[in-house]
Amino acid sequence: MTAPVFVVESLERAAGAAGGEYVLDGPEGRHAVSVKRLRAGEDVVLTDGQGRWAEGVVKAAEGKDRLVVELGAVAEEPPEQPRITVVQALPKGDRGELAVETMTETGVDAIVPWAASRCITQWKGERGAKALAKWRATAREAGKQSRRVRFPEVAEAATTKQVAALLAAADFAAVLHEDRDYGSEPLATAELPAEGEIVLVVGPEGGVSPEELALFEEAGAKAYRLGRTVLRTSTAGTAATALLLGRTGRWS
Repeated sequence: MTAPVFVVESLERAAGAAGGEYVLDGPEGRHAVSVKRLRAGEDVVLTDGQGRWAEGVVKAAEGKDRLVVELGAVAEEPPEQPRITVVQALPKGDRGELAVETMTETGVDAIVPWAASRCITQWKGERGAKALAKWRATAREAGKQSRRVRFPEVAEAATTKQVAALLAAADFAAVLHEDRDYGSEPLATAELPAEGEIVLVVGPEGGVSPEELALFEEAGAKAYRLGRTVLRTSTAGTAATALLLGRTGRWS
């Protein structure tokens, strides 16, 4: 298994381009010392979550929340191509965090919460701000768990018109939609770009409405299906992301 990942605000300020000694404290230091129980000689990775990272070796664990690390040089992982964005309709309960967690672990690059017309859950005011913060915290923790150094962006909640604009600007735009009365193609055989932006829309449990489908079609998005089974909104994005990662060669 690769070394555990910990997040720092600014890797360059912490260690400099040539590396050096760094003290990991606060919540991340407490997790490293009191939860992970790291000790001298063990390997770690520090990252800012935006692609910059450095390998390090623990020199000492001090108290309950201070880890002294000798860092190597700072490196940067370039963004992968093609970039995959999933527009995720708002699920009920904690299924939103589940979707974000598994898509992050799988390798999605960006997640856009979408207030579809058939969503039961609505993000408004303080409740919406708290829900968005949970999604972003989930992406951060799942990024660490899956040993990523470039975490997915979680955007502000989008309206249907804003989603249509994203689709219009994409190099490949798809809406996951399974309906016998509405023609769709298998995502497994779609022609995909080697680079650029892939935007995938995952609707709510009640499905994407005819009006939304029409607007997305005008923006250049086609309807696609994953297979014979119907997946829940909290799992469809993860399954589709895995399929796209495999087909574009990012998992090769």
